[in-house]
Amino acid sequence: MAIMTVDRRRAAAALAGLVFGLVCVLLGPAGPASAHAALVASDPGNGTIVPDAPNKITLTFSESVQLISGKIQVLAPDSSRADQGEPQASGNSVTIPLRSGGGRGTYLVSFRVVSADSHPVAGTITYSVGAASTPPTETEGAESVDPVVRALIPVGKYLGYAGLVLLVGPVLVLALLWPHRLSRVGPARLVWTGLGLVLGSTILAIWLQAPYTTGTGLFGVSGGDLQDVLGSTFGAVMLVRLGVVVASAFLLRPLLRGAGGESKADLALLGVLGVAALATWPLTGHPTASPVAGVSVVVDAIHLASMAVWLGGLVMLAGFLLRQANERELGAILPIWSRWAATAVAALIVAGSVQALIEVASFKGLYSSTYGRLILVKIALAAVVIGMAAFSRKLVRDRTAENGPRTLRRVVLAELAVTAIVLGVTAALVQIPPPRTAEAAGPGAETTTISQTVADDSVSLQVDIFPATVGNNSMHLYAYTLDNKPLPVVEWTATAALPAKGIEPIEVPLLRITDFHAVGDIALPAAGDWTFKFTVRTSDIDQSTLTMTAKIS
Repeated sequence: MAIMTVDRRRAAAALAGLVFGLVCVLLGPAGPASAHAALVASDPGNGTIVPDAPNKITLTFSESVQLISGKIQVLAPDSSRADQGEPQASGNSVTIPLRSGGGRGTYLVSFRVVSADSHPVAGTITYSVGAASTPPTETEGAESVDPVVRALIPVGKYLGYAGLVLLVGPVLVLALLWPHRLSRVGPARLVWTGLGLVLGSTILAIWLQAPYTTGTGLFGVSGGDLQDVLGSTFGAVMLVRLGVVVASAFLLRPLLRGAGGESKADLALLGVLGVAALATWPLTGHPTASPVAGVSVVVDAIHLASMAVWLGGLVMLAGFLLRQANERELGAILPIWSRWAATAVAALIVAGSVQALIEVASFKGLYSSTYGRLILVKIALAAVVIGMAAFSRKLVRDRTAENGPRTLRRVVLAELAVTAIVLGVTAALVQIPPPRTAEAAGPGAETTTISQTVADDSVSLQVDIFPATVGNNSMHLYAYTLDNKPLPVVEWTATAALPAKGIEPIEVPLLRITDFHAVGDIALPAAGDWTFKFTVRTSDIDQSTLTMTAKIS
């Protein structure tokens, strides 16, 4: 009775680990769902001023993207739609055609697309034609994600991982290690539960992907939204997973009945289907957007397979074999399982290390990002589990130990409790952008162009200086009337001076491009607050002199 009480306590500990793992998913990083791709450039650039209205806008992302119907728009300064026709996506670029005849002022570009790893990428940029104005207001939030949807996605992934554990490992043990005299009813229920979890999590993932990408609520999904999901790369991979799992269910029936009806050909085909199913997980996650996608997909599949074999085998040991098998059977099974476990753990460590190196990209990323810190938590938990596994292996080798199977079962249940938490951390990681994404976004997110407007009672002069740093700089000048109409200029002159460092005015050579637009280049030798002086002659007798100060870094 005392032994049964201890076993129940250990089982309760494993169940508590499972529940705690789900809590880790639910109460993990609760910020807005983050896109795993980033906008790195645009043409026109964000915040820039162009002399003439462009006929298209190009957005460039850090990885390939897919379009979401109706989720890209360009608003003119009067809040009317400036885009026309359908945007086009090619690799990591999106092109938005614009209607002709756009007026002066600031335009707002709102976009929402799906990145290669199935996460939505949303945001806005602005650009101005001629001169800046108050930007139009977006009617709906481009970056919104329903909080219920955001919370359910990692839960669904967690259930899918749990389903793999209850499916892959138990099937392998039943096919190669299970004693013929033992009933297969309990393991069969375990396998059918795993199969149901995988199927349910896959259907849930398809449903959640629709509101996740469009930004609607959980029940705001239309038939068209689901059709768009099923027509995407994500939907195609999910349909493959469903098909493979359903096909596997038919091949599993003879094995689970244990009547000897399964053939070697069926088992071989089941193995092939298992590999295909495992590959669908990395094909909808971070690995597809990796700089070395082929390597990442293979490594991630190995990582997942090793986890499923190891943990699934532990479930079979703790739940059935260590309680039902006799000493002679355990003497044959445990050494084989010990070698399997050692191989699976080694593969798990190597594959996980390679994948972490690819995603984290730098040592700093391990402690300066949420993704990296969760990796460290996962490593610490994995170290605890590996220590337990080493103790289990010692127990298997020391067959003379008193109460060896009972002690081994307790250690295995403890392993399962901790690994349930590891699965929760893994499910949370899928929703967090890796440091390499932030690094890709960094350079493109900043602009050093200085844009200023100076005016007097007759001329409004728009001045753009790029890159506004020490060294060679380009200067663009645009002349307008006070009511924002192009103003023809007969002659342009400009000088630059830095009085604080004794630099006298330097003449800027200017080239007239159009009646109201001139360009020039100047080498600025020092940082500081430079004084620029412009003389704009609009007729034989009319001219204006305008002055501005710009900080050169």
